[in-house]
Amino acid sequence: MRFYTTDECEAWLTARERSKPEAAEGCLRHRIPYPREPYRMFYIAHWIATELTYRMPALLWVTEWGIWPSSENWHLYYRLRRSHGDHRLLDEAPGHLFLGYEAEDLASFLQLSILNGWGGYVLTHANYANAFFSHDEYLDFYSDNQNVLAEVQKALDTDKATTK
Repeated sequence: MRFYTTDECEAWLTARERSKPEAAEGCLRHRIPYPREPYRMFYIAHWIATELTYRMPALLWVTEWGIWPSSENWHLYYRLRRSHGDHRLLDEAPGHLFLGYEAEDLASFLQLSILNGWGGYVLTHANYANAFFSHDEYLDFYSDNQNVLAEVQKALDTDKATTK
């Protein structure tokens, strides 16, 4: 696992000739609201980390924090981050690059980010689908393939989901 600055996150995308998913032409979006039961967030984070990434590298890029300060468990976040050998602050290095075998770590960081009320991206190396998680309690999944988004909907039991 590596931690990236904002410039390094942007370089990661540029090296793959990509942009953030909402700016990609021809991308379809599928929105899923966060579950009412916070314990379900682990399943979602784990599914994203293992299935959406195809166990290939993925970049977790946190772009929003500090919006809901009473929800943020900074102590837990920094303890988790330090367990991977990084002592920088989130605003110094908001990117988290996970290799394919680090899916469990990605799931943990993603779950914590969502529960902290943060927003950001899960950008997959495979680029079949990517995700945006919002401090407004929803996940947007992006793909140029409707079948991939249908798999997301089926796996995450999305009665209230919307597709554009």
